[in-house]
Amino acid sequence: MLNLYEVMETNRMIDHDLLDVRTITMGISLLDCADTDLQRTNEKIYAKILRFAGKLVETGEAISRDFGVPIVNKRVSVTPIALVGAAACRKPEDFVTIARTLDRAAKDIGVNFIGGYSALVSKGMSHADRLLIESIPKALACTERVCSSVNLGSTKAGLNMDAVRLMGTIVKKTAEETKDQGSLGCAKLVVFCNAPDDNPFMAGAFHGVTEAEAIINVGVSGPGVVKSAVAQCRGKNFEILCETIKKTAFKITRVGQLVAQEASRRLDVPFGIIDLSLAPTPAIGDSVAEILEEIGLESVGAPGTTAALAMLNDQVKKGGVMASSYVGGLSGAFIPVSEDQGMIDAVTRGSLTLEKLEAMTCVCSVGLDMIAIPGDTPDTTIAGIIADEAAIGMVNQKTTAVRLIPVYGKKVGDNVEFGGLLGHAPVIPVNSFSCASFVNRTGRIPAPIHSFKN
Repeated sequence: MLNLYEVMETNRMIDHDLLDVRTITMGISLLDCADTDLQRTNEKIYAKILRFAGKLVETGEAISRDFGVPIVNKRVSVTPIALVGAAACRKPEDFVTIARTLDRAAKDIGVNFIGGYSALVSKGMSHADRLLIESIPKALACTERVCSSVNLGSTKAGLNMDAVRLMGTIVKKTAEETKDQGSLGCAKLVVFCNAPDDNPFMAGAFHGVTEAEAIINVGVSGPGVVKSAVAQCRGKNFEILCETIKKTAFKITRVGQLVAQEASRRLDVPFGIIDLSLAPTPAIGDSVAEILEEIGLESVGAPGTTAALAMLNDQVKKGGVMASSYVGGLSGAFIPVSEDQGMIDAVTRGSLTLEKLEAMTCVCSVGLDMIAIPGDTPDTTIAGIIADEAAIGMVNQKTTAVRLIPVYGKKVGDNVEFGGLLGHAPVIPVNSFSCASFVNRTGRIPAPIHSFKN
């Protein structure tokens, strides 16, 4: 039970430190929607999403009113569509019709994003997987709310380099297909290694095949709350600093747990997990970068940045797991450039580079996220960056991801505006030396030796 002091403290965090529940995401299995007839497949998908998630938005808004906790986003994730559409889809355009159906369902139920236009190809690609991947540029260009992801590696399977090379091309094509929107389609496309089945955060959310028929996953946030707490520790030792972060993460997660359980009860859908990631927004004071600077860095990217981020990530997880028995998803600290004003400022002043961001992904909760690069970056270079990031995840047994945006027609130093939670970003330089001969090799990179833990 919450006591009066905890209620008052939570209210202060909401009013002054931008505490919110970032998303309630309902995962829905579409496996029973598979059909050899494409029209029937689309009809089944639309009907099932509306049946399960038709009241998701109004329920989230009611909980927000009743408890006084801001719930920013209500979202849906579905079974990877490469699996659902395999029997009916004969060409990439067939998968695009499913993307349109997902978009129509998302609009009709009122969610801001629907995830799961996805393929899982860590060891190899089926014919359906390849068709879906080839359809991604058109699918993201003709929809507003559909998010796509491809998992192309894992610690157990290694890296599917054929998929890596293909995704370099797909990212470039997606940028070109959506060039009139600042290549916005790439902001809705994530390439994973070790993708989790229960991630509530877009653009990488999908409903894993090991999950129940439907599930409620909640993503909490609160960079502003953590920054405010860290500010009270100026000049204190690391023991006090770590304890403060851990206790703050505990309080944030308690709020998410309350919302998740209530949403589960009202929607009569099982509660899945709490993802306790610190997810920044472009709002002033809602920045992971500012937490790191409050810890003692002059600017993110300075020496010590990776160590500070590692400590922050670990303490957030330690505090969160004490507040909920079902912590999952990504959980930690996101470092998306365009969605974090502190990160944007660090890039602008020159302290934060792509190479430093890659080093930071070894210890953050996900990877290279929402990074704008020049539109003329070769697709082989993008594939090389994806390979590097996937290798970090594979070897370190963690989830890593890449969400690069080669902005059509933009060069280093230009700025691109995405709007809303996606923010804006300066275009940053990319290493100009070629990796084409490397990524053009076919096959896969074997799993590391520590994958054999049976």
